[in-house]
Amino acid sequence: MTPPRRGHLEHHEPDIRCEDLVRIYHTDGVEVQALQGLNLTVDRGDLVALVGASGSGKSTLLAILSGHDRPTGGRATVAGVDLLTMTPKQRVHFQRHLVGFVWQQTSRNLFPFLTAAENVAMPIAIAGGKQDARARELLDLLDVADCADRRPGQLSGGQQQRVAIATALAGSPRVLFADEPTGELDEANSGAVLEAMTHAAEQLGTTVLVVTHDPRISEHVRRTIQIRDGRTSTEVLRRSEVADDGRLRLVAEEYTVIDRAGRIQLPESHVRDLGLEHRVRLRKEPDHVGVYAADDRAPVGREGARRGMDEEES
Repeated sequence: MTPPRRGHLEHHEPDIRCEDLVRIYHTDGVEVQALQGLNLTVDRGDLVALVGASGSGKSTLLAILSGHDRPTGGRATVAGVDLLTMTPKQRVHFQRHLVGFVWQQTSRNLFPFLTAAENVAMPIAIAGGKQDARARELLDLLDVADCADRRPGQLSGGQQQRVAIATALAGSPRVLFADEPTGELDEANSGAVLEAMTHAAEQLGTTVLVVTHDPRISEHVRRTIQIRDGRTSTEVLRRSEVADDGRLRLVAEEYTVIDRAGRIQLPESHVRDLGLEHRVRLRKEPDHVGVYAADDRAPVGREGARRGMDEEES
């Protein structure tokens, strides 16, 4: 599956921007740093997956960006709103009109006593729009128009999540957040939900950030960001190109993220396979920087040795 190809977008400020974001929790006298100076930018109209192991900080980040939590330090803006200075009234407006949210648990997304169409119509009514026509349009866009008159208990898990996405998009949010949207679904339903969400976001121009453990999400997004130890670690960017044989192929390139302080996190597989630990040696080359284990006697030459001594003296 090729990730969605975004059309040409006018230059805008990013819909999501985090600078040196910090979140510290205190529990029973113990301080836990869930985010440790995280930096992140997501452009308007982009579809991004956020991945990471349990405890990496991705759920904390999602809670902050969706307005359900506050950062301890740093800066964060979503859809042009400064999340650190929001008043309670501004927070309500932010969550009702500027962002949408899809939970992993299908039961949290929909009112069980309302039909699919009524669930989708509710945020439209709050926004003062035409409920029936818009609700039907969104259900059709998510390929669940035939479920309009059924209640959630009469729908499969995949159908419930697609109705939930339609409901989250009903208020025409600038940004849609999805927390493990396929976590309770089998492989077939996961694919259908991801495809539907991708299609809807593409059609509506909505910025989407998905937090997931599901490796299949990579087939549906242009950009995958990994979080490790409370910071962005690596990114994978995907693009489609025409090969020499004329066929369209998907190209994926992995990058290590360098933060504002010049820090990087090497991929865990590199660290393990090369036996890197405690400290490493760096060698600056004309077009790259070499990283060597501390006991690796890589040749540095007289200039390199002199440069190293000068740097130590400085």
